[in-house]
Amino acid sequence: MYPQRFGKTPKAGRREHLWRSTIALDKRSAKSFIRINDRIRAREIRVIDEHGEQIGILTPFDALKLAKERGLDLVEVSPTAVPPVCRIQDYGRFLYEKEKSERAARKKQKVIVIKECKFSVTVDEHDYQTKKNQAIRFLNDGDKVKASLRFRGRQMAHRELGYKIINRLIQDIGDAGVVEFMPRMEGTILHAILAPSKKQEAPKPKPAEAEQAAAPKPVEA
Repeated sequence: MYPQRFGKTPKAGRREHLWRSTIALDKRSAKSFIRINDRIRAREIRVIDEHGEQIGILTPFDALKLAKERGLDLVEVSPTAVPPVCRIQDYGRFLYEKEKSERAARKKQKVIVIKECKFSVTVDEHDYQTKKNQAIRFLNDGDKVKASLRFRGRQMAHRELGYKIINRLIQDIGDAGVVEFMPRMEGTILHAILAPSKKQEAPKPKPAEAEQAAAPKPVEA
């Protein structure tokens, strides 16, 4: 017997750890669960073969028998369809291709970062120009900019000076950015959010047109 002051016994601790681990595993499994082979429970399914051709509507038993004859798996690819759609294919290769496409999609995603440029009511011209150029550089790199200005002590009585600085910044940035949130107060801080402007890029010429434009024109006699 373990004294009460030591709390839970080692066995109880192991059981609790195992229970928590099982819950975490169940949540991960439920999130990415794909039914295959004898786990498919629908009465009827629409079956597509490994070449992408429709076989028709079969029972899971008959479809799985056909998949096994071909040395492949029966994978449920559209569980919400009526009836569910299943495909005969290599399940390992299916997971590999799925993970590969998800990685490619993540690479294409642009992560928007908000970078802050801090000002003060008493900012001098040189410091203002430095921070303005910094904000333009952030916007040109595709990041958002949070322009913030903190009022200290008696400066709260002259908020119009802070608004003047932030509004000047918005004007000076010009086409490099667009205002996502207009200047507003939160406590003693005035801030605005600027986002990169979506500039329309000129369409690139087609290869044939580019070669034609680059070719020298014939000289008339």
